[in-house]
Amino acid sequence: MKKKVFKFFKIILIMFLIPTLIIAVGIIWPTSKITTPDRFHTVLIKSIHIIDVHTGAILENRNILIEKNKIIRIDSSNISVDNQNTLQIDGTGKYAIPGLWDMHTHSNQHSPWLHHPIYIANGVTGIRDMSGQLNRKDSYWVGSKERLKWNAELNVNQRVSPRYILQSSYQIDGPSSVPDGFPNYFKLNNTNQVDSLLGYYKNENVDFIKIYQQIPVESYKKLARNAQNYGLHIAGHKPMFLSLEEAVKLGQRSFEHGRIFLFESFPETDSLKNPHNWKSYFSKNKRKLVEQYNPETAHKLMNLMHSENTHWVPTLQTLKFEASAHKKEFLDNPNLKYVTSVRKNLWWKIDANNNAKRNQTENTKGVSGKFYTIAKKQIQQAHDIGVPIMTGTDVTDSYTFAGFSVHDELIDLTKCGLTNLEALKTATIIPAKYAHKNHLFGSIEKGKMADLILLNRNPLQDISNTKEIHGVLINGVFYDTQKLEELKIFTASQASSFHMNVKTLFSLFNSPLIRVQFAD
Repeated sequence: MKKKVFKFFKIILIMFLIPTLIIAVGIIWPTSKITTPDRFHTVLIKSIHIIDVHTGAILENRNILIEKNKIIRIDSSNISVDNQNTLQIDGTGKYAIPGLWDMHTHSNQHSPWLHHPIYIANGVTGIRDMSGQLNRKDSYWVGSKERLKWNAELNVNQRVSPRYILQSSYQIDGPSSVPDGFPNYFKLNNTNQVDSLLGYYKNENVDFIKIYQQIPVESYKKLARNAQNYGLHIAGHKPMFLSLEEAVKLGQRSFEHGRIFLFESFPETDSLKNPHNWKSYFSKNKRKLVEQYNPETAHKLMNLMHSENTHWVPTLQTLKFEASAHKKEFLDNPNLKYVTSVRKNLWWKIDANNNAKRNQTENTKGVSGKFYTIAKKQIQQAHDIGVPIMTGTDVTDSYTFAGFSVHDELIDLTKCGLTNLEALKTATIIPAKYAHKNHLFGSIEKGKMADLILLNRNPLQDISNTKEIHGVLINGVFYDTQKLEELKIFTASQASSFHMNVKTLFSLFNSPLIRVQFAD
């Protein structure tokens, strides 16, 4: 009998140890590295058509001379170079546009393998990340220290990465968003904690405070008033418990996602401002938001945003996903090969199933589609009024793909009524101005940085031509067609690897920030 019991426990132990050992191997398995192309002191692009994103003019057959990633000359006549460390690129028949910026992303500890390569492969050279950390390193989310390190390594050609333009705090969402063991000032339970939070993030070299939905009203007001004293600004969601009008007047510089006007433009809008039951009200009354929508109220808010130069990042991809989650043709996206199985099965699949169920249940059927349709109309209205719109995708939300979704967002913006040039501006010069970096980025001009995309076709004729990439130049490094394909293959191989899936799973479950976000 003792032998049988011993044998039984031995089998149980082996069954436990083997998977544990396999998981441990996956966690410690070394990650692969990408070799960057050679960096040249001087780059000469010959005979290329330059698209002026300010005016839409095409400067035909221009030569662009670049030194240390700075454009020093643009000329229609021949340019000769003496420096032997020079890369010459034949741009005949090609079109040059500024590198694209994605102004709403969520990077994590695995982005160098799963996001950065395909950002560059898609010509996305600038990122505004909307995630952050509290006062210690997180196993999943990254903060300003990691992103600034990535920028530094990009500058010396030790990393394939876009530029992280503006650094974000952790999402400030009230007490429920802060796990146990972290300083209370992150909760903003009272206004006395505001300066402690601002002082902490100032020391972390953060540029803005990411606002989420459930921040207490008085704390938000003081945060908005005091942020500029620390050289910071606020950006993010519309805080639910005060009006969009108040938030705009208090100086929030950008608002994210496509629902901001729907929240404010129906008769029972005050019901969404009750901290105790707003979630239950919203889940039960979504149809009211679209059926009782008042466009005049929305127009007044758009006029206010225009007068205050308040930017809007609609992230249409998120609403499109919610509206299309029941459609097989939408879900069968070829870019899924760039996403880990862990994310697809533990996050995206569950999210898709929940949205598909809502789209096919009688009392909620068609609501998500109406949200998406109205948001598209509002984008055209806001643009016509003069609200500055910026391209953002909400990577890593469900069915948003690093790099690829920027092109989809541009296409969808033109379907809303923007011209091809206007859509192109939302990912180039408008974000550069928002970041106060338009003296360096956003257009192709002498004295600016040469983060460029070389296209095979003219995007002013068809905005989908932004996908027709011949090469990407960033920081004096040229990624040609072959290298761009290698970047895509690299990320696809990493996403399908056992060790990356184990690392992703471990980092998710080990992150207290993720645990409270999912619990909420």
